[in-house]
Amino acid sequence: MHLRAAIFDLDGTLVDSLADIATAMNHSLTQHGFPTHPISAYRDYVGEGVMVLVRKATPASREDLHASVLAAYRAYYADHLFDHTHAFPGIPTLLAQLAAEGMLLAVLSNKSDVFTRRLVEGLLPGVPFRAVYGERPGVPRKPDPTAALGIAAELGVAPGDCAFVGDTPVDMDTARNAGMYSVGVTWGFRGVEELRAHGARALAATADELLAALRATRAPGA
Repeated sequence: MHLRAAIFDLDGTLVDSLADIATAMNHSLTQHGFPTHPISAYRDYVGEGVMVLVRKATPASREDLHASVLAAYRAYYADHLFDHTHAFPGIPTLLAQLAAEGMLLAVLSNKSDVFTRRLVEGLLPGVPFRAVYGERPGVPRKPDPTAALGIAAELGVAPGDCAFVGDTPVDMDTARNAGMYSVGVTWGFRGVEELRAHGARALAATADELLAALRATRAPGA
């Protein structure tokens, strides 16, 4: 195996967006008269798409208001996408280095496609991503491998020559389901043990460790 491409999750992997997600959802919950949650609680709410976020944050007995909560969340979040969200330390340099070494780069998130693209364009300008996708109608969310395999095909790279880098069990499951090399980053929203339990083949605690992990799988001269 030698890696030719790396597909990255977004939230918790490339950017720290937890505070803005939490604030937007808490705003929506307040509008609906529901209890809010501490920012730390949202570590377990994110990663599986916005409808799962709504379901986890909203009182169990109020499924009838999920659509309304979601609409209020999206409206607020659209206007506050960059209030506190920033790239994690070392990420821009890491991506520039990988690109300079010839690795093909892509982003695949369970965040809605429009927000995914806005964050990548706003916080990681100039990074030569070959593909950037969030959740799209008609395309199953991670950990279904459909979107990841679609990116590999778009890049012209075999799945086995792709790394999938993320911070949650969903990302590790996506890598396994797609036949890709799973790399878990421990600076994100979930813990090391969760990543290991879901089959992370490498772990990285810093951007430098991630660079080393990806380089270690590349053939000489690749």
